[in-house]
Amino acid sequence: MNETLFQPLKLGAIETKNRIQMAPLTRGRATQPGSVPNAMMATYYRQRAGAGLIISEATGISVEGLGWPAAPGIWSDEQVEGWKLTTEAVHEAGGKIVLQLWHMGRLVHPSFLGGKPGVSASATTAPDHAHTATGRQPHEQARALDLDEIPRVVADYRHAAENAKKAGFDGVQLHGANGYLVDQFLRETTNLRTDDYGGPPENRVRFLREVLTALVDVWGADRVGVRLSPNGETQGCNDSDPAAIFGAAAQVVQDLGLGFLELREPGPEGTFGQTDVPKQSPLIRTIYKGPLVLNSDYTAEQAAADIAAGKCDAVSFGRPYISNPDLAERIRQGAQWAENVNVPKSWYLPGPEGYIDYPTLAEEREAAE
Repeated sequence: MNETLFQPLKLGAIETKNRIQMAPLTRGRATQPGSVPNAMMATYYRQRAGAGLIISEATGISVEGLGWPAAPGIWSDEQVEGWKLTTEAVHEAGGKIVLQLWHMGRLVHPSFLGGKPGVSASATTAPDHAHTATGRQPHEQARALDLDEIPRVVADYRHAAENAKKAGFDGVQLHGANGYLVDQFLRETTNLRTDDYGGPPENRVRFLREVLTALVDVWGADRVGVRLSPNGETQGCNDSDPAAIFGAAAQVVQDLGLGFLELREPGPEGTFGQTDVPKQSPLIRTIYKGPLVLNSDYTAEQAAADIAAGKCDAVSFGRPYISNPDLAERIRQGAQWAENVNVPKSWYLPGPEGYIDYPTLAEEREAAE
């Protein structure tokens, strides 16, 4: 098992020391106001630099696109300076880190936007509730982006990618999953457009293609990745023919020659999607020929088995990295994983508790002596 997971891997131009990745995890610790990354966040990521690649928490590309309390952004100079603390810490610890670029679309509650509605592919309303600075509030209807606005949003992604380069990241990943803006353009329940961005799959992937092209212009294709979630309904986004739309999306990724593609395919304990729908990764692997990363509810044994069987090239672990900062080393030694405690309360509370106070395996053993 160790031999499989600890082989090096090239994700385009990014060379990783193993095939264990840290998946993006929203933790809500950025300094407010301003959504500014801070020294505590740098400590958190440095502790987890044993991963072959860290994919940062989802990071807002603009005020318009960020609707999660205390999540970080990447649109301002102050945010760039704050992120430098993290990239320097991870690199000093021997790790690699890419920034995940995030626009939440219709999931941004108007309370984040001075009362104005969020934007989406179409004028639709997300189910359930939004997390806001004053607690849970019902989602409200978003407005459809006008045709002449779409280039502005693409430019926001480009600006965020440029700032990520200034901040010292090794690359970027586009968040195209989990019912956020890119996903809202991809799927038919949230994309009701009748123009060039709606209708057949080749139109619904147009926004994805334009955003990725902008990121490639900044970084080069070999330092750009994308995350997709071809796993049934997620935050109200769904499609009657997932093979068609996600096959078309995979073709975009292949055409652009991206460095890696990550797929979120939940298991029985997963979130952000149904778990009883056919997985699309076998189809997508026949279309996209670059490195494929699978995510969600993996054990080390299953990760090694899927890599050995050629189902993927790496596996990203999310929740296990919350309480196991040294997850890769625990896997290397075949040691037990620490369980998440005070969950999900500690995921999003401010402060170090439940964030940077989890011991490593070595620290646990020293404390037990």
